[in-house]
Amino acid sequence: MPAPPCRAAAALLVVMLATAAPAAAQRAETRAPLDVAYTSDTLPNGMILVVHEDHSTPIVSVSTLRRVGSADEKPGHTGFAHLYEHLMFMGSEHAPYPQFDRLLEAAGADNNAYTTEDRTVYYEKGPSSALPLMLWLEADRTGWFLQTMDSAKVDLQRNVVKNERRQSYENQPYGLASETILRMLYPEGHPYHWPVIGSMADLTRASVEDVKDFFRRYYAPDNTTMVVAGDVKADSVRRLVRGWFARIPRGPEITRPAPAPFALSRDTAAVLQDRVQLPRLYYTWHTVKRGAPDDAPLQILAYVLTGAKNGRLTQPMVYEQALAADVDASPDPKRLDGDFTIQATARPGKALPELQAFIDKELARLAADGPTARELQQARNTIEASFLQRLERVSGKAEAMNQYLFYYNDADYFQHDLDRYLAVTADDVKRVAAQYLTAHKVILSVVPEGKPELAAHSGVNP
Repeated sequence: MPAPPCRAAAALLVVMLATAAPAAAQRAETRAPLDVAYTSDTLPNGMILVVHEDHSTPIVSVSTLRRVGSADEKPGHTGFAHLYEHLMFMGSEHAPYPQFDRLLEAAGADNNAYTTEDRTVYYEKGPSSALPLMLWLEADRTGWFLQTMDSAKVDLQRNVVKNERRQSYENQPYGLASETILRMLYPEGHPYHWPVIGSMADLTRASVEDVKDFFRRYYAPDNTTMVVAGDVKADSVRRLVRGWFARIPRGPEITRPAPAPFALSRDTAAVLQDRVQLPRLYYTWHTVKRGAPDDAPLQILAYVLTGAKNGRLTQPMVYEQALAADVDASPDPKRLDGDFTIQATARPGKALPELQAFIDKELARLAADGPTARELQQARNTIEASFLQRLERVSGKAEAMNQYLFYYNDADYFQHDLDRYLAVTADDVKRVAAQYLTAHKVILSVVPEGKPELAAHSGVNP
């Protein structure tokens, strides 16, 4: 008698799962290495240009990375890197506001920017015919920006950033959690002690001359890398870039002293009472910087915990026992240092000690036993898929190449980066779980106003 359909399907699933890992490993062994060819050119003023030709579609993407982020700021002068991200769209000498956006939009292109602790990135993407316009606009706001900067523009964008901070921090549920965690985790004076957006007080006191000094120091060509990817010819791009950027002088020499090493000597806990309906728990550990040997195992560990619906924390806490409305594990390796955060929002009627007890137990179990072969392979497969998807778009390649150039001094670091994750073993994940996620940590409870009893154990008012 044939097996019932459901039993037959289950048997087929078992066979598929049993063969998935060897098949994936075989694909990895037989697939040609990832190779994103490029040419590189360093202008006399120190600006680095990387060009990647991809003639599959008639589009181009330009990624301009300034090696400056909030980590380059000083206490009392925070928020400048992000403020400058806004100011750079306020017009330059030959493209006054709002010509930057209007000219690109008329050419069928778009643009944006973002700021992190370590870098500020500006990008444009659109039809290949718009490339000369993209490069000219970037050159004009690199070399002919300060002449147009005045107090009215600074005040306008200062208010925009302050309003952004209100929306994302002061008036956002759980919005002050990340800033509180940074103050608790990184010692005073450390470059990651404050948030990228800066403080209200520092933004308020920033003068026009302060802003101009920041530009002169960090927005020079020798602190800039540009990646052009798409349907272009490298020689033509090089001529355009040299023609418009070579006249811009170098900036002052930049020294970046390494912060003093530190470690948490004990668990540090705090409670924030906020206008929220559900309590939320944050665990944050001090870990490693990007590219360190334990960086990749920590990324795999995060996926095992919450990267999928069947994650070690997600499935039982969210779907089976209904302890949490959501749970997420997120490593954050940066240029100088790194951290790892687990956050979990309690379901109605649940207090944070219940979530805390479950997470503690599961982390101890993972540190003792490590992940299963299936969990490890699922994480590897997902990471490999994301790498391949990034290669499908020229904008994805341009962004990744500029990041690789910044962190590893190699624009084509794709295969090396992927290999880091594919080489992670179950013992590696077990080891980093035991070494980092059972160590001293920051414990932050965000609870509804007037309900401190819902906080995690060891909570004290900040």
